[in-house]
Amino acid sequence: MPSQLPALNQWVDEVARRTRPAHVHWCDGSDAEHAALVARMEATGDLLPLSPDTHPRCHLHRSHPSDVARVEHLTYVCTRDPRDAGPNNHWMEPAEAHAMMDALFDGCMQGRTLYVIPYCMGPVDSPLARCGVEITDSPYVVANMRLMTRMGAAALARIERDGTFVRGLHSTGELDPNRRFIVHFPEELAIQSYGSCYGGNALLGKKCHALRIASWQARTEGWLAEHMLIVGIEDPRGEVTYVAAAFPSACGKTNLAMLIPPPAFREQGWKVWTIGDDICWMHPGPDGRLYAINPEAGFFGVAPGTGAKTNPNALAMLDRDAIFTNVGLTADNQPWWEGLDERIPAFDWQGRPYDRANGPAAHPNARFTVSARQCPSWSPKMDDPNGVPISAIVFGGRRESLVPLVMQARDWNHGVLLGAAMASETTAAATGAVGVVRRDPMAMKPFCGYNFGDYFSHWLSFGHRGLSLPKIFHVNWFRKGADGRFLWPGFGDNLRVLEWIVGRCRGSRGAVETPVGLLPRRADLDLSGLALPDAALDALLSVDPAGYHREYAAIGEYLDEFGDRVPGALRLEHRKAVALLEQAAAGSAPRAAVG
Repeated sequence: MPSQLPALNQWVDEVARRTRPAHVHWCDGSDAEHAALVARMEATGDLLPLSPDTHPRCHLHRSHPSDVARVEHLTYVCTRDPRDAGPNNHWMEPAEAHAMMDALFDGCMQGRTLYVIPYCMGPVDSPLARCGVEITDSPYVVANMRLMTRMGAAALARIERDGTFVRGLHSTGELDPNRRFIVHFPEELAIQSYGSCYGGNALLGKKCHALRIASWQARTEGWLAEHMLIVGIEDPRGEVTYVAAAFPSACGKTNLAMLIPPPAFREQGWKVWTIGDDICWMHPGPDGRLYAINPEAGFFGVAPGTGAKTNPNALAMLDRDAIFTNVGLTADNQPWWEGLDERIPAFDWQGRPYDRANGPAAHPNARFTVSARQCPSWSPKMDDPNGVPISAIVFGGRRESLVPLVMQARDWNHGVLLGAAMASETTAAATGAVGVVRRDPMAMKPFCGYNFGDYFSHWLSFGHRGLSLPKIFHVNWFRKGADGRFLWPGFGDNLRVLEWIVGRCRGSRGAVETPVGLLPRRADLDLSGLALPDAALDALLSVDPAGYHREYAAIGEYLDEFGDRVPGALRLEHRKAVALLEQAAAGSAPRAAVG
């Protein structure tokens, strides 16, 4: 099924000549095609069928033990000027990168099938969507892309109408960690990935296209491509407020996107609607508000920790038509991971008989891939070509101390500073040490396709365009007490914080002004039905000026890394914050109630 677009056909032919596959297959996304791919992978052992009684049409995939997470240290952004990539990215000169990747791809698909995957990020008929084509030699990638994107004939038709697409080339290669590279050419709207079959490294529509390349496109075209969930909060009157929220990977985005209100709120009629759990594209609409789409069609979620308490909606969608990667296995052939239940698995994620001495049964970054439509809280608005209007943007990270439960930015520029100053403890979603605090502006550190200084300028530019912008907030579910236990219950009770955020957007909730932003008072939060000690709430809503003064000194040092690319307006906002903290430390900046 070659395309009617000559540029696409020419590119596929060029790649085929270089990689020399045994066959070329143009994917149409049909059920018959998918069934054939699955049967082929079952025959080769790439997919293991799970129990048809408990998990019909579900499969387990075990990746190579060295290929289990994103490889940020081997991920490059290749721009002509290294300053355009910025110190937040690993840079390689484009000609050097092309030569290196051409050598790796030379003959790499011999004996394999080359799959051409046309896909659309976002509803196919949406003006906010963008398209791409991934070439891969992995049927596992094809099966996942079918769940994660609008893939196949309809996407190809749009590509042919638009005449443009992001070019993604992937090969599993030899799965040699020393021959593994993920390379981006934003000026060419191109991605090349070699030597990995892990999701974020191989599903090129996901982080590579939807964030690194899309963030470059968004700056050029005047919109935002962000590492954010999108959720709709419906109040008892039936009014829905849409919120976009940025968290680093494995810090609760999926749980928040599929949140179930606590009993007291459910009884009142509160509901939560899932639009997306990971990526958000926001465009200015004709009414001046920002409208968002989720460019993905599925969820690629972290399995460990997903259970009946943390995310019952996720569990409800994982009993059919799902792909599990690197989870454990029970004796009766059901997927299992830590945090699921109290059963003892029979096999670990490498297929070995389970032995505690070998570590967890499921890899800490084990994943599930499933269509978003299976989520009980799925909203039909996910398919709205116009997107949903965003009233609030929430930033958050994993901080055990200092950072309050929730605070609101004083204005847009202050909100950009809150996002730029984000820090979080690292998780198993990326290779390297776990538990190390690192700066992660807007949760985009691994994903921004250009210089963070320019990225901050792009964010600030929205404040000068006469738009009706969302209010900006920062949350921290992970504050701990002296005993090392979490002070806030989290999970469904996070709706109590979102309810305050919604109220602030509507002007119906109060706050108190502090040097770091606007915080709720005890009376501003609905704590009905929640047994939270007074001391815990006091700590969650406290501000330590001396501690924050040290924090902002570290923030200033971080901004210095981007040199003259840091916008003057952000520097000014930083100086304002430091001055307010110094006044507070001197006792001259009292907390003042605001409407």
